[in-house]
Amino acid sequence: MKSILISSLALILFTACSGKKYYEPKETSSNIELNKSSIGSSIKSFNRVGATLEDNKFVTKAGVSTIELPKGFEFLNTTEDGKFIATNYIDKILIGNEEKAMKDPIVAASVKNNKLAVVHSNNTMELIDLNTNKTLFKEYLPLSLANDTRIANPIFFGNLILFPSLNGRVLIVSSINNEQVKNIAVDHENEINNIIELSVIEDEQTLIVASPNKIVSISPKEILSKSYRIRDVVVAGKDIYIATIDGQLIKLSSNLEEISKKKYKYAKFHALAFTNSLYAVESQGFLINIDKDFTKDTVYDFSFDNEERMIAIENSIYFGSKQVLLP
Repeated sequence: MKSILISSLALILFTACSGKKYYEPKETSSNIELNKSSIGSSIKSFNRVGATLEDNKFVTKAGVSTIELPKGFEFLNTTEDGKFIATNYIDKILIGNEEKAMKDPIVAASVKNNKLAVVHSNNTMELIDLNTNKTLFKEYLPLSLANDTRIANPIFFGNLILFPSLNGRVLIVSSINNEQVKNIAVDHENEINNIIELSVIEDEQTLIVASPNKIVSISPKEILSKSYRIRDVVVAGKDIYIATIDGQLIKLSSNLEEISKKKYKYAKFHALAFTNSLYAVESQGFLINIDKDFTKDTVYDFSFDNEERMIAIENSIYFGSKQVLLP
């Protein structure tokens, strides 16, 4: 009887495992030159714009830093003049070599014109004058207990400051009178709904916002929204590119019209990058490249450990302790 139970259990486990589906391209190409290099240390943590390494250096669009963050601090952002912003997720924030005490942990931050815009871990938005250390604006929002790690930083845009909240909202604050102009609900229906993308298409004066479940286009004329299960998103020029959890790569216009899309059966995407065309890293060790018009795609072998942390920054993909420069 015991042997029958063991055999039955083994059969169930085998059937369950054999039932898993994986992306399998019809053919792959090796006709691509990828500049690979070591970054010296593995990725410890990352957000939308950079990563902290195990050796306390950090990665930004400028590459791997030559300096190390103090022990216990992790990278958040950079300032316009190239200083780093880091947090210890307890009670301090670093802006370059200047340390500032904070009452609550910081999870996102930006600096411009000596104004510090921060998002606290308790979902409080705050604007601070760095010259006087005075709080210019503060808004308490409901707690968010579960968040996607790719938390977006606030951005300064003209006379406005845009705060991405942890509960699916964007607060727009005037930098002239430090008062709230608008509170926009992006995603209030899902448990994990923090803002993971916050970009401005300047030519069209349009704000693009995404949570893991929705993408929103905010222009002076209208606010448009579409629901997707988003794995990653890239804004390039006037176009928006999305990788979804169900294996789709989608190109949208700034008003969220679907221009093109391709479905890759069973694909699980890790990251998107855009150079002159779109690149998507797939979990089974493939790099999918689609031209800008979505008329042609090529699949390349791209070996990596899908348990390693990965981030794409502009034309570079970082994973583990490696950097790959895309053509």
